Amino acid sequence: MKAAAQKFGKFLSGMVMPNIGSFIAWGFITALFIADGWLPNAQLASIQTPILTYLLPILIASQGGKMIGGDRGRVMGAIAIMGCIVGSPETPMLMGAMAIGPLAGFVIKKFDEAMDGHMPAGFEMLINNFSVGILGMLMTIIGYYVIGPVMSAILGVLSAGVEALVNMSLLPLAAIFIEPAKVLFLNNAINQGVFTPIGITQAAEAGKSIMYMLEPNPGPGLGVLLAYWMFSKDKMTKDSAPGAIIIHFLGGIHEIYFPYVLMNPMVIIAPIAGNICAILFYTITGCGLVGAPSPGSIIAFMAMSPRPQMLLTILGVIIATGVSFVVASPIIKMSGAKSLEDAQGQMASMKAESKGVAAPVVTNNIKKEAGSVKKVVFACDAGMGSSAMGATKFRNRVKAARPDLTVINTSVDNIPADCDIAVVQTTLVERAMKSAPNAQMVTIGNFLADPALDALYAQLTTVASTPAAPAASAPAPAAPAAEKKQVLIKEGIKLNQKPVTKEQAIQAAGELMCELGYVGPAYVDAMQEREKLVTTYMGMGIAIPHGTTQAKGTVKKTGIVCFQYPEGVPFGDEKANLVFGIAGIGDEHLDLLAKICEALEDEEILEKMKTTDDADWILKQLS
Repeated sequence: MKAAAQKFGKFLSGMVMPNIGSFIAWGFITALFIADGWLPNAQLASIQTPILTYLLPILIASQGGKMIGGDRGRVMGAIAIMGCIVGSPETPMLMGAMAIGPLAGFVIKKFDEAMDGHMPAGFEMLINNFSVGILGMLMTIIGYYVIGPVMSAILGVLSAGVEALVNMSLLPLAAIFIEPAKVLFLNNAINQGVFTPIGITQAAEAGKSIMYMLEPNPGPGLGVLLAYWMFSKDKMTKDSAPGAIIIHFLGGIHEIYFPYVLMNPMVIIAPIAGNICAILFYTITGCGLVGAPSPGSIIAFMAMSPRPQMLLTILGVIIATGVSFVVASPIIKMSGAKSLEDAQGQMASMKAESKGVAAPVVTNNIKKEAGSVKKVVFACDAGMGSSAMGATKFRNRVKAARPDLTVINTSVDNIPADCDIAVVQTTLVERAMKSAPNAQMVTIGNFLADPALDALYAQLTTVASTPAAPAASAPAPAAPAAEKKQVLIKEGIKLNQKPVTKEQAIQAAGELMCELGYVGPAYVDAMQEREKLVTTYMGMGIAIPHGTTQAKGTVKKTGIVCFQYPEGVPFGDEKANLVFGIAGIGDEHLDLLAKICEALEDEEILEKMKTTDDADWILKQLS
């Protein structure tokens, strides 16, 4: 259930986050120009309603359609949402857009699959244009009569429930669910799926909504970080807290404090108590924000506050911080909590227990005999980068002893039924077990240099290798007639970069891929979302950030960029000196990943790649 909710939340976020700038623009127009705003202006305030009614739903629906059906899905989503908007004009169709956009993308995707190979020559453009037009019209009608009214009714029920909680003074108890959900990375599901649509409806009627204040308040997390800074007995945790405070409070990246809670689950009481008190205060004083603060920074939080309530808004943040700090402090002082390093591993992908383990980490009590294992599958979220490199390196390692063994990679949701052993990171185990319930699950911390892989190698090589290996069991060679595409070019190699944060490194890689025409801007946001799910640090000083499965539709052509950071970029408790940004269509990027794995086998080459100022040399090594 947790994995499904995470996946659902990630999908919702994938529709909203690329368009968050439009929400901010709408929020600023509302905050500045409405009658109670900072600079009242009736003419400029009139822009607010069309943005809410038309622009935001169209952007979300088109993005949802594109995530499923590519560019044709984007057009389908934009057409279809108009039926919802016109059919239910009394309700902002944010939820309708999240429903009909992906559905429209799915419809055109299935149509295209059905027509593949059956389209008459010379009629391609005619069929493509008319199919979008006709199917878009049908989806608009469905939106008008079905989806719009249904979503309007659902939003009405949710709004009535929230109003009942407010009237009974029970809304503060929502924090009991909000704060644990945040730590489990379900914040996108509850925020984008419930709070924001209700908030937009309330703000359209009353000019503000308390729903915008429930999840993004930075106070509860700030209190936890301050308590660790003041009272933690672990030096690493204590020293890391000030930096985390800046990133959390000013940058709005709440995920930074989640490991601090995970290292001592009792601490979750603190942000719950802090948010309860803040919500109660906001309820009593009638506070609300005019738009969704994103990210959850104090800057964005205050920017969306109505001018007359600015002091009350900041006071609520202070209350949440103070209560959270007071509750967390004695828990931290009395606790023998695990280290921050351990907690970060738990949050991202827990490291193997220690070097020298005698057996791979098996999570589902299925242990295969070595002789019965014929297929090992490395699985990551998208099946595009991390697992591909891991599978290549492990295949090269094991082929001499087990030439009969097939080692492949795939996405965690598409593990084949004949898989004997699935190698996955900890946070993806539940999804992997659902995909391959009869496979042995081996959990790892990273795909390149993990002790669990050493143990798996030992397990699989306890039987003698087959003398004559069937050709089919070896890695499938590339088709000889096909000309290999150049997916790494000199312009995509940036050397001697100054130290930055992980997020900045990923952003730089994504922006360069955009500049080189490999991906669209939405892919960069998907790279950041992918990193929140589970780290793309591979081990041995290498990270390969890439987008989520849902973002594959934003890839224009296969391409890889390389950023060299001689001093390293922190990826959790590890440092990456080489950051490869990856965008792939099909398997076109796998040859280069294999080359990178070959370079890993030569320690001298790998170390030189981390420090050289010769881009041509790197290009030669990976060509």
